[in-house]
Amino acid sequence: MNFKYVICLFLISFFKLNAQSIVKSPDGKLNVSVFVENGIPVYSVIYNEKTFLEKSPLGLKTNVGDFSSGLRLEANVNQNKIDETYQLRNIKQSNVHYTASEAIFSFTKEGKAAIDVIFRVSNNNLAFKYKVYPQKEIRSCVVQEEASGFLLPTGATTFLCPQSKPMTGYARTAPSYETSYTLDDTTGKNGLGSGYSFPCLFKVKNNGWVLISETGVDSGYCASKLIGHENGLYTIGFPAEGENNGNGTTAPGIPLTGETPWRTITVGETLASIVETTIPFDLVKPKYEASKEYQYTKGTWSWIMKMDSNTTFPVQKQYIDFSAAMGYETILIDALWDTQIGRDKIAELAKYGAEKGVGLYLWYNSNGYWNDAPQGPRGLMDNMAIRRKEMAWMKSIGIKGIKVDFFGGDKQVTMKLYEDILADANDFGIMVIFHGCTLPRGWERMYPNFAASEAVLASENLHFGQESCNNEAMNATIHPFIRNTVGSMDFGGSALNKFYNSDNTPNKGSKRMTSDVFALATAVLFQSGVQHFALAPNNLNDAPDWAVNFMKEVPTTWDEVRFLDGYPGKYVLLARRKGIKWYIAGVNAENKTLKTKIKLEMLTSGTVLRCFSDDEQLNGKAGTVTIKKDREVEIKIPHNGAILMTN
Repeated sequence: MNFKYVICLFLISFFKLNAQSIVKSPDGKLNVSVFVENGIPVYSVIYNEKTFLEKSPLGLKTNVGDFSSGLRLEANVNQNKIDETYQLRNIKQSNVHYTASEAIFSFTKEGKAAIDVIFRVSNNNLAFKYKVYPQKEIRSCVVQEEASGFLLPTGATTFLCPQSKPMTGYARTAPSYETSYTLDDTTGKNGLGSGYSFPCLFKVKNNGWVLISETGVDSGYCASKLIGHENGLYTIGFPAEGENNGNGTTAPGIPLTGETPWRTITVGETLASIVETTIPFDLVKPKYEASKEYQYTKGTWSWIMKMDSNTTFPVQKQYIDFSAAMGYETILIDALWDTQIGRDKIAELAKYGAEKGVGLYLWYNSNGYWNDAPQGPRGLMDNMAIRRKEMAWMKSIGIKGIKVDFFGGDKQVTMKLYEDILADANDFGIMVIFHGCTLPRGWERMYPNFAASEAVLASENLHFGQESCNNEAMNATIHPFIRNTVGSMDFGGSALNKFYNSDNTPNKGSKRMTSDVFALATAVLFQSGVQHFALAPNNLNDAPDWAVNFMKEVPTTWDEVRFLDGYPGKYVLLARRKGIKWYIAGVNAENKTLKTKIKLEMLTSGTVLRCFSDDEQLNGKAGTVTIKKDREVEIKIPHNGAILMTN
């Protein structure tokens, strides 16, 4: 055979294989390359001809085989086009059109089918998961380790939430995704020694941003985290052995054939792609039908200002009246209602609330054997028979939802508990909020009665200590770029009390350092379909009318979000749309007044906006702003202040 002809055939085959090993986004800007180096599967990510992830490892280690090395990539790559639309009222965008390129890379080991790595690449987003095949007669396995890695380019900086060590913190309830973020830090660290909680944000020098998380986690796997290594490498980590008081396995089990959850990566030259991504919901499907049409509502809760001692019948009746006066649909009755109010009186409150158009959410402790949290009701959510009996009682008196607290673990057994609570609650038409808990991973679409999760240093910390109040603005500029980008966040904020105490008594308890306009702005910045705001009945008399009136009207569900400007830990400016109405909100944490211009392309020139703004002393006022021909608006926000505009 002619030598040149042989070389030509080789080159044709080589370029054909490599072309199949590159997956492009529909707009062609995002390229994912998948290949094998010395038997190890790897991938890399380029966006707009800039490297966002260097060659990063893929693969799994299981008790039926090591599928992270000694692999061969099959030449035939199955590629598909994904084009789907869906509607979801309780996320950042109500109508989603998801288009992506899908590629299924099949790997063999010693001539036998081992794993598939399934990639989905959409504009600014990519995701991958594994499909594991039976090995001879074996039809189940334990995934002992994921080799999945994310190698950031040299010079990348990190915006991460270190995960707590297990069985630490209040009543040994950690980890619960409630540690402070480290901002603009260097790579090569591993948090407090236990890795980092999802989602994880990175700045790739001047190239742009990378957000790493996961979605589709249910009872079929554990929740994961990132483990930091040297030289910018982060890998998937499983729960620590000590979580849940040492109960349950750290390594997930799957059937064969079986699949893992999706690992998601969002990239972009600005933070717009991070803020606006819907990838956590694009990749999942509902796990069951809704038993009813669930309502996403606003409400109040006494505990944030009045604490445990005021979980009493008279106070909760007062809050029902308060919610009714605000036009809200619910109240949340927090811990200790079982002993300080009692079931008969809860039924009486539910009946009274129904007459006022106000439903009840009830607090429950999740724990059976995994932490020491003493608050009741205890021991009702961890046992199916007892739980369903409790939920039948709730349905009989018209309870709208539950808030289940103190989980403290990410093991597969705990994921099963989350799913079981949600599925049982749906049978009885009950919505579910989780606190002291893990991150929601696509749950808004997977579970139709899921309302929100905490998984953040939330408003209770503002009551517990002045330091949290001092840092409130800084934290508010972090969450829209990290935690709240991937799922509903039950923060429970927007306080209008000047002091965190029962009656807003001056110089008693921690002092709010932010403005009233700030409280209104965070009601827009923090997304959750169900909100219980940290308002109090006295605010009807001691807060500005313009502030109370805005809190009466602010939506909890949105149709669209747009990033305008900001930087994590410094300031944030976002726009959210409800119908034809836009809400533009911003807060400033820097120790200087923020002066900038934003372009409001969604509005026409001549549009008159209501505007709530602060002076340098954080005195708020209501006024108007008219959109000019160039649609640019000058923004001025003092330290700890805010701005809010609506058309």
